[in-house]
Formats: sequence, structure tokens, C-alpha cells
Amino acid sequence: MVLTKEYTSSPHTFKHLTPYERGKICALLKEGFSPTQIAKKLGRHRSTIYREIKRGTTTQLRTDLTTYSAYFPETGQAVYEKNRSACGRKSKVLQVDSFLRYAEQKILKDKWSPDAVVGTARREKIFDSSSMVCTKTLYNYIDRCLLKVRNIDLFIKTRRKPKKNASRNHKRLYGKSISERPDSIEKREEFGHWEIDTVLGKRSSDNVLLTLTERKTRYHLLLPLANKTAEAVDEALKRLKTQYGSIFSRVFKSITADNGSEFANLNVHGIDIYYAHPYSAWERATNERHNGLIRRLIPKGTAIKELSFSQIERVQNWCNTLPRKILGYQQPAELFFREIKRLTSKFKIHD
Repeated sequence: MVLTKEYTSSPHTFKHLTPYERGKICALLKEGFSPTQIAKKLGRHRSTIYREIKRGTTTQLRTDLTTYSAYFPETGQAVYEKNRSACGRKSKVLQVDSFLRYAEQKILKDKWSPDAVVGTARREKIFDSSSMVCTKTLYNYIDRCLLKVRNIDLFIKTRRKPKKNASRNHKRLYGKSISERPDSIEKREEFGHWEIDTVLGKRSSDNVLLTLTERKTRYHLLLPLANKTAEAVDEALKRLKTQYGSIFSRVFKSITADNGSEFANLNVHGIDIYYAHPYSAWERATNERHNGLIRRLIPKGTAIKELSFSQIERVQNWCNTLPRKILGYQQPAELFFREIKRLTSKFKIHD
């Protein structure tokens, strides 16, 4: 005969006593109920009631200066809340001080995001896991003002972009639509496919920056132009063609542009050109995202004409050495020059 154990009670849920239950305990004690009887009435274990009575019992002074002990629900609730405030996982702030100093430098000086800080520290094993915190915790520390970094220092967190409703009518494409772009470009598996745009300066008479972003490696090029015209863009691409020589056609296989008039002559360079739909910046999201990075160092309203070539180059280098989560926290420059090295092993670059 097999004996089976029968359970006569349901599993405990371990719910904490409520202020209402503490009031009931006080009322039942005054009526003369014992702790065990109170436990049955409230559906609680008697140990819970005994502990609560002990927690909420205080000594009081009568008018004749004699003392007595009594249970008060307010006292029990206050002691409970004080004990709960000490619960939970203890902060690691003191244990990860070196990491937090590293994070402050990277965010404030190098303009990294908290995620880039954490991802790079893990990838390069700068700190062991017990000496650093995750991205979410680092954001929490910033919110609680435990670092010199404030939310206003985090570009993405404070940015607000209003929605614009624009008409899509009467907009023509200068060439092939992005809808005709092959799937191989969409999947970012092949090197040499770029997105292009311009970043404006202080006013219409100011210089502009021509920006190109390689879709696979996220490598970003910044080329200063005298003005926002098709001729200026054409001249910049000719300079790139001279710079890359025999491998130009393999480094620049295709370019995706918007319908700005400055991109009307792109077809003359023998590159596959695709045009995004009007008012569809999301179809060139990689380039738009990188233009947002540029604005961290060159805010809107900055006169580009007043920037030196070395300053523009420094912004480009910053964009290309910023670790990216989507790249496994590798730098775009690492991946781009790896691809260039692969190409130059087969083809000689002409100066």
C-alpha cells in the first residue's frame, strides 16, 4: 500500500499585513481575543500576529504617572515601513567608483552614451563584472545625481523632435527610386553602399557639410562644401574618386540620396544612385542618425565657414571611433579600414 501525503492547507502567499488588518488586530485585542483567535479570524498564521503585536506595542504613561503597555496599529505600521526601507539590494556605488569615474570621463569629455561606456568596458574587459554596473543601472545613477553627469549632458535623452506634416504631392525623383534598390543593399551584408546628405550651417550663405555614411560599417565622411549646389557636391565626389583611385568603384558601389537639388547630378560618376521617397528620412536612417551625432559637437546655428579643416576632421574621427552597440561595440573605423585593407590586398591605390 502506497501512502500519499495530503496537504490540508493552500500554499502561503506571504502577503504583508495591511493598515486595515492592523486596525482589526487592535480592535479584537480590546475585545479580549487572544492572538491565536485573531489569527483565525484574519486568516493569518499566529506567528504573524504575535510578531505584529510585539512590533506595535509601546509603553504609555497614565495621568497618575503609572505605566502600561498597549498595541497601537499606527506604531506597528511605522515600524514596518522603517524596516521595509532598509530592504532590497544594497547600492554598488562605492564598489564601482573607478568605473563611475571612467564613465564620467567618457560621457562628459568624449561625448559617449552610457550604453557605449558599458558595452566597451565589457568588450575590452577594462573592469571585471563585479566592478561595474549595467547600462540601466548607470542611467539610474545619473537620474539620482550620483555622478557628475546630468540628464542634460545626454544628447538623445533630452532631444525632442516635433512631428511635421508635409505634402508628398508634386515631388519628382532625379533617378531610380529606392524601391528598386536590391535586397543585398538592404541587408547590409555587402561593403560599399552609402547614404548621402548635407548638414547646414548658420544661414543660407554659410558653408555646408556633405555627409556620407557607409551602411555596413557605419563609417562617416564629412566633406566641407562652399555652398549647397549640385556643382559643389559633384566636385567633392570627384575628390573622393581621386583619393581612392582604382578601388573607388568598389568602395562606392551605390549611394542613396534624398531629392534635394544638390544631388541632381550624382549619376555622372558611374555609381548606382537611388533616391528616397519625398519626406521619408527614415529610408536613409543611418545617415540621419549620424547627422544627429554631428550636432552634438556642431549644434544648429554654428557657422560652418568658421570651422577649420582640422576641427571638421576631429568631428569625423569622433563619429568613427564611437563604439556602437549595433556593431558589437566595435568602432566604425575598425571595420571600415578592415574592408579597405581587404580591397587593397587585391588592388593598388593610386595617389
